[in-house]
Amino acid sequence: MHLLPRTLLVLARARRRSRLGIWEPASLPLRALPTDVDFAGHVNNGQYFGLFDLGRFDLMVRTGLWKACRDRGWLPVVQAEQIAFRRSVTLGTAFTVETRLLGLDERAMWIEHRAVVDGDLAVRAIVCGRLRAKDGTPVPNEDLRALLAELGHDLSAEPVLPEWLHEWRGRIALPSARTPMPHVWEPDAARA
Repeated sequence: MHLLPRTLLVLARARRRSRLGIWEPASLPLRALPTDVDFAGHVNNGQYFGLFDLGRFDLMVRTGLWKACRDRGWLPVVQAEQIAFRRSVTLGTAFTVETRLLGLDERAMWIEHRAVVDGDLAVRAIVCGRLRAKDGTPVPNEDLRALLAELGHDLSAEPVLPEWLHEWRGRIALPSARTPMPHVWEPDAARA
């Protein structure tokens, strides 16, 4: 809940910032606040995903995608995330959240986030997400591409996603929420 006021502020400010092409990176200046840090005095590992949400909002507003999606009743949802840490971002430190759309595959959109301090990469995350319609069904990426073209974005510049992203997603994927999946710990072969 503590990110809600910050989210509203980012959404309001993004409307006044320069417009971006869909494949351009967005840079959002932030400062590590007391609500971001843990007892060790650095941004909590889980908090980075909330801060990276702010980067996605900034990117979506500045590309025109946020309003166009909201007009259609589409909302972004995250399906999978991975994160790696290089160095800590401590209380009061100014940093930027760098966000870029890596590309689209047959089902999802892939976004890279970076926390950068004084030009040095501190944290990097990869997020796999989708858009959901009002009824909860996934929005096909063909519809998203059509919307991007309607907004004037150059789809011919779409990057090719690296194969390792598809492999990673395949390894960690869970079945659809409509498929029962009872919670059972599988025996660990390493311990047997």
